[in-house]
Amino acid sequence: MMLKLPEGAAFVLRRLRDSGFQGYVVGGCVRDSLLGRVPKDWDVCTDALPKEMQRVFRGQHVIETGLKHGTLTVMYNREPYEVTTFRVDGEYTDHRHPDEVRFVKNVVDDLSRRDFTVNAMAWNPDVGLVDAFGGQEDLQAGLIRCVGEAEKRFGEDALRIMRALRFASTYGFAIQADTAAAIHRLKDTLADVAAERIRVELAKLLCGPGAGEILREYTDVVFAILPQLAPMQGFDQRTPYHAYDVWEHTIRAVESVPPTEVLRLTMLLHDSGKPAAFTVDENGVGHAYGHQKSSVVLAEQVLSYLRVDNATRDRVLLLVEHHDWPLSTERTLLKRRLNRLGEEALRQLIDVQQADAMGKGTEAPADIRVGMDGIRRALQELLDEQPCVTLKDMAVNGRDLMAEGIAHGKQLGEMLPWLLNEVINDRLPNERETLLAAARAHQDAGEA
Repeated sequence: MMLKLPEGAAFVLRRLRDSGFQGYVVGGCVRDSLLGRVPKDWDVCTDALPKEMQRVFRGQHVIETGLKHGTLTVMYNREPYEVTTFRVDGEYTDHRHPDEVRFVKNVVDDLSRRDFTVNAMAWNPDVGLVDAFGGQEDLQAGLIRCVGEAEKRFGEDALRIMRALRFASTYGFAIQADTAAAIHRLKDTLADVAAERIRVELAKLLCGPGAGEILREYTDVVFAILPQLAPMQGFDQRTPYHAYDVWEHTIRAVESVPPTEVLRLTMLLHDSGKPAAFTVDENGVGHAYGHQKSSVVLAEQVLSYLRVDNATRDRVLLLVEHHDWPLSTERTLLKRRLNRLGEEALRQLIDVQQADAMGKGTEAPADIRVGMDGIRRALQELLDEQPCVTLKDMAVNGRDLMAEGIAHGKQLGEMLPWLLNEVINDRLPNERETLLAAARAHQDAGEA
């Protein structure tokens, strides 16, 4: 079996070999190559010690990434190649980092410390594939399995729990029974992991094709890191508009929206406030009036914990707050929505509403798509006209009104939004002279 190496990885392996050392590409790049995917990164492991690696790559641009743990990064044509000495790890008292590492000379010893069998394979052109733990077999079977004892692997680094779920979601794999049992038992150790690291894995999990199944099978793990969501599970909505409890509806909505972090987080959180807002009327029908605002409150807590960037946070909160805003093909309504949201967020809101409807289980998916596609077409037709939906789109601005002596100060601050509203509602055309005349008449009427 031959792997197709990029020029930089081939250079690193060749330089190590020519200097008398072993060198293998290892981990994710081997896994993805065996799956027929293009690896994003190419990591190398070697029996060369850190000081020996520095000598081997003298003259190259080298970044001393983590020499204490045997790692440096070789830059080749501006691409990074991480090179790490074969090692075994000591105890992990903080469930995150080894207290110490010991360098070794055997590649199999190095592979034995890795998280999952599918990531514990190495390859070089002289030796071929080194697979001492059944990684290739598990790849073919579609299984995520810990190397060695699962509880020990997760005890070393609790983030591996999230990584297992992420890999299963991303590749559509199952999680082997002993590994799955250990995940459930040790879920609370995720409290020791930095929220930023959890956010990265959670985002990839949510965007994977297997996200729905993972959210169902590992609900307890999700609630361990995001306890705000726990009241949704089993919560009967008691309405003919929903066939499922709030949690199952949420999972189906997540599955139905395009796989971006913003949209998948939005669907995960959009109904989180329903249990808190729930009431039952005299006919026994459930309602969740105002759940949008209570969902925003919980979403803020979740996003703050995950420490998402401001742009992601703001967009998710906007979409959660307005996830059931009325939408239609009506031109004026679409212009008002463009004014409030902008084009990108409005397109995302259409995706959100389609996914929300899909998750209810009370309407044929084909009918939902037809309706939402009609809104998308109407929006595109409107955008093709380059409509005036913001102050900067108007044919007049504040300077124009002041130059004509029509308005200034507080009057100006009120006149411009009034004009824009008239244009958005098709009561005025976006033409300079017409707008100036309307502004004069509006001013005169106000003074009268």
